[in-house]
Amino acid sequence: MPQTRTQRQTLNPFLIAVLCIAFLGLGMTRAQAGNLDDVQVLMHKNDLSGALTRLDQHLGENPKDRDGRFLKGILLTEMRRLPEAIEVFTALTRDEPKLPEPYNNLAVIYAAQGQFDRAREALELAIKTHPSYSVAHENLGDLYAKLASMAYDKALELDRANTT
Repeated sequence: MPQTRTQRQTLNPFLIAVLCIAFLGLGMTRAQAGNLDDVQVLMHKNDLSGALTRLDQHLGENPKDRDGRFLKGILLTEMRRLPEAIEVFTALTRDEPKLPEPYNNLAVIYAAQGQFDRAREALELAIKTHPSYSVAHENLGDLYAKLASMAYDKALELDRANTT
């Protein structure tokens, strides 16, 4: 089963099924890690606006902190502020093009919005940047299964409509 942040059903089931969170944790100071721990505590308490306020403070002091930026994308996704989450993850793909996680999370958002071609493209980029990133492979399989199911349902619908 794909990696998810929590088992809470705060997003639609397809989004929950494929949302991946991974903290990159490279080069963080103890203070930065502590700030992000505070944000995660607020998130787990479901104080999402408080978490966002704290995270924005942290990013004001550490604007290039990719872990903080990644967490902000996740937080915005949980808050259903998807256009803003897309901006955050897209900026991360520009600044850190070799990281697969932002591409994966973009794919999750696109899939939740029914933008399956964009989701597929993002997952393919995640795999291209990191061929052994199993979460992206699994999510791509889930996406193809969803598309196959939709095509099969459409075929059944057309077959029922065919009276000849």
